[in-house]
Amino acid sequence: ESRAASASNKEINIQWYIPSVAKPSNNTETKVLLLYAYNTNPVKISNIKIFSSMSVFSGHLWIPLARIISIREKLSYLKEQVEILMEGSKSFSTSVPASFLEQSETLKLSPSSKPKMSDVKVDLDEKTEEIAKRCLSEVKALLSVVPALSSPLTKIPFDVTLQSITNLEDMFDLANGCIITEGSLFNWIISLLH
Repeated sequence: ESRAASASNKEINIQWYIPSVAKPSNNTETKVLLLYAYNTNPVKISNIKIFSSMSVFSGHLWIPLARIISIREKLSYLKEQVEILMEGSKSFSTSVPASFLEQSETLKLSPSSKPKMSDVKVDLDEKTEEIAKRCLSEVKALLSVVPALSSPLTKIPFDVTLQSITNLEDMFDLANGCIITEGSLFNWIISLLH
């Protein structure tokens, strides 16, 4: 029971392994190992010796360290741009006349059903959308089974929220890894790893 695992939602777990023993020769670049496991249905594993499931998958990819550092920096910049856009939209929403707010009092959501600010879809300006497409095209090339066949993205394949960009940035955090739960970002990442 102490070794049991459960996932009540679809989720992917990302971990990184950086080999420290083997030093690369001068003509090879340093690579790190991306380890992933995901489930496509809720799952509870109580005995690992007899467990078998058609909805649990795992795998690994060797990825150049320099590319991971580069994509993390780009995702960090993208996250900053999304935060700036959100700040701009917040200041716009706080400038709404009080009379309008009084009229819409009856339309208020209960506190429990209000989406968190980080889960609100962000409308990207043209510049930020181009930055996002370039970043996501690079992520796609890193995670695709056949990177050479990976074409640049013409549209963003998931809902851009502060949380989805934060999750994507965390995915490339070599020290911690991350868990991403079901949603459009989860679906996109799974499609790349298939």
